[in-house]
Amino acid sequence: MSTADEIKALKDEENEKFQTEHVLTVSGGHFVHDTYTGFLPVLLPLIRDNLLISNSLAGSLIIWSQAPSLLNPFIGYIADRVSVRYFIILAPAITGTLIGVLGLASSYLAMAMILFAAGVSIAAFHAPAPALIGQVSGKNVGRGMSIFMAGGELGRTLGPIIIAALLAWFGIGGYWNISIVGWIVSIILFFRLRDLQARPSKNSIPFRELWPQAQNYFLILLWLMSFRALLVVAVTIWLPTFMQDVIGADQWISARSLTIVEGAGVVGALFAGTLSDRTGRRWMLMVLLIASPIFALLFMNSTGTMSIVLMLLVGITAISPTPVIMASVQDQFPDNRAFANGVMLAINFVTRGLAIWGVGALADVIGFQQAFFWSCILALLSVPATFLLPLGNEKELTSA
Repeated sequence: MSTADEIKALKDEENEKFQTEHVLTVSGGHFVHDTYTGFLPVLLPLIRDNLLISNSLAGSLIIWSQAPSLLNPFIGYIADRVSVRYFIILAPAITGTLIGVLGLASSYLAMAMILFAAGVSIAAFHAPAPALIGQVSGKNVGRGMSIFMAGGELGRTLGPIIIAALLAWFGIGGYWNISIVGWIVSIILFFRLRDLQARPSKNSIPFRELWPQAQNYFLILLWLMSFRALLVVAVTIWLPTFMQDVIGADQWISARSLTIVEGAGVVGALFAGTLSDRTGRRWMLMVLLIASPIFALLFMNSTGTMSIVLMLLVGITAISPTPVIMASVQDQFPDNRAFANGVMLAINFVTRGLAIWGVGALADVIGFQQAFFWSCILALLSVPATFLLPLGNEKELTSA
């Protein structure tokens, strides 16, 4: 073997390794970044009452923050061709600043504009970051996605408690100084990632050749994510409002309830992707998509300790499909990871945005109790889509 061949073999071997340090660094950035987005569900009922607006109009503020996700395919397409480091490095500082000043806005329009700008930063982080995780995870993409998603879920777990404490101490106009943490983290990410060779794939496929192959896969994913989104937004975005309007809980109990669900989601996200490396993406998704609506329905009719247990089960099963879906996307498009992830995130925006508005509008008409019930029932319609997903990871399992 020539020296050039030996060098190439060493590089290929390095690329197959699970680069723990880089996975943990990016996942840490995800944790801090998504802590800020975890503020929004707790702020929602307060904003609704301060502005004297309906549930559906309050929910539309979250949609403004997710609207830039439509740019994710474009961001991902660029990220497949240039280094993705700086997309990831800057996002915690920018998102933290914009979410921090949200409490200073006094009108719906001002809040919508701030959240839209924050959404651009959110999109710029979430489109390339999973692609980078896929690149540094070697053959264990599911494991990498689990750690990455667990970081984000941990941020959304602590976010409600942090913002509840900040609101108690400083009020809605005084929590802006928490933005400083985002800037510190961006500086840390710069020094930790500046030497990472986050280079585009040499085998990246042009869009005109990629899209005919991709559209069938993403149509199936659209079906799956559309119905699943109803349940996910009910038990995350609308849970604090549900707890206050239906259960009669105060702001602290409502925030703690969301923390329980999101905290359980950390556990689910940490293990689901890793397990799907062994069991296959399809079967893991099927189990989770069936179990989560059942646990959510049981939670609605529970009290006391049992309600806490069921909150944990809802969080574990409702949130954990995300790393499995992301790993499936990486399996199907190994040479266009960021673009494919961007398309998935754009689909997530459309389905999640409509679901946020839909559940809120339904609650305005029939109340949150019935809105939650129908969200659970309709979520079961996502299960048949799992049978149509390409085998991907299961093929590897069969041939192993």
